[in-house]
Amino acid sequence: MASIVPAEKIDVVRRIEQLAVGAGLAAIVQTAIKLGIPDSFDDGSVTVDELAKSAQAEPGTLARLMRALTVHGVFDEVEPGRYTHNDMSRYLREDAPIPIKYLVLWMGAAWTWEAWPRLTDAVRTGKTVIPDIYGKDFYSYLGAEGAESAVDFMKAMTAITALSAAPIVDGFDLTGVGSVADIAGGQGRLLVELMERFPHVKGTLFDLESVVANADPKLLEGGELAERATIVSGDLYDKVPVDVDLYILKNILDAPNTNSEKALLNIKESARPGAKVVIIDALMDASVEELRVTTLVDLFLLLNVGGARHNTKEFEILFEKAGLKFLGIKPVPGTFPTQHLAEAIVF
Repeated sequence: MASIVPAEKIDVVRRIEQLAVGAGLAAIVQTAIKLGIPDSFDDGSVTVDELAKSAQAEPGTLARLMRALTVHGVFDEVEPGRYTHNDMSRYLREDAPIPIKYLVLWMGAAWTWEAWPRLTDAVRTGKTVIPDIYGKDFYSYLGAEGAESAVDFMKAMTAITALSAAPIVDGFDLTGVGSVADIAGGQGRLLVELMERFPHVKGTLFDLESVVANADPKLLEGGELAERATIVSGDLYDKVPVDVDLYILKNILDAPNTNSEKALLNIKESARPGAKVVIIDALMDASVEELRVTTLVDLFLLLNVGGARHNTKEFEILFEKAGLKFLGIKPVPGTFPTQHLAEAIVF
C-alpha cells in the first residue's frame, strides 16, 4: 500500500511534528532544572537511581525524562541508565559562567502556560492576554502572585545581558562622554562592563526601587566602582531624573509604543541638548536564522505586555515622535540574536 504522504514530503511532515511538540521540548528542560538534576552531580557519571534519590523522583519516570533529554542533546547516556554532563547540561547548572537556567525558567514560568494557548486571541485583538487571565496588568501580577517569576525574570535579564555585554561595549564610542545612565538597567550588569572598560566614565543605574535594591555589588557602597556609581530609583514611564551625556536603554523599548514614546519623552525632558540616547535591541528586519528566536520573543511580548520587537524604521519613528534626532543604527557583532545600537541625539 502506497504511503499517503509522498516520499519527498516526509521531511515536511516530520518538521511539522517537531513544531507541534515544541511545548514538550521546553517542558523537559524546565523540569530538569526544577528537579535540580544539572546541579545534582559534577564530573563523572551517575545512575538514574542516584538521580532519582537526589531529585526525590520515581526512577522509572525519571528515566523517561532523561531519555527525552539525552535524545535532544541535554546530558549524555554513556551506558543504559547511566549519565554524564555535556556542554548543554553544564550550562543549566547554577555555577555556569552565565546562569542561562533562569532564562529557561522565565520563558517557562507558570503564567506562560496559561498565556500561550491564548495567542489566537492576542493576534485577533492585538492586546495582551494577561489582564483577562489574572485581572491585572503583567507587572502588577509579578508584584503579587508572580513574585517567584519576577525573581527569575531579573536573573534571566542579567544572564541575557552577560551574554552580550562585552561585544556591546565594544560597539560604543565614548569620545567626549563622561557620564552614562543605564535606564531600566536591572542589576547593572551592562553598566559594570562599561565602567570597567572606560575608567573615566561615571555611571548611573536607574530602575525600580525593588530592582536596584539588588544591584551588582560592584556598584554599591564598598564596591569596586562605587566611587563612580550612582543608584537612582524610579519608573521611566513617570520621570527620569538623570542628567548625563549618554542614556542607554537595553531591551526596554519593546513595550507598547505609547509607553516607549513616554520613556523617550521623559529622558528628553531631563537631558541637556547634545546628550545621546542609545537603544540596544534585536531587530525584526534580521536574518531568517535570527528571526527563529526573535519572532517568538516578539509574540511573547504581545502576550505579556502587549509589546513588540521593532524594525529599523520603527525605531526611527519612535525617536522622531519623542523629538530626538535619529543618527543611525549599527549591528553588534558577536551577539545572537544580533543586537543593534540605535542612536539619537537631544537637540
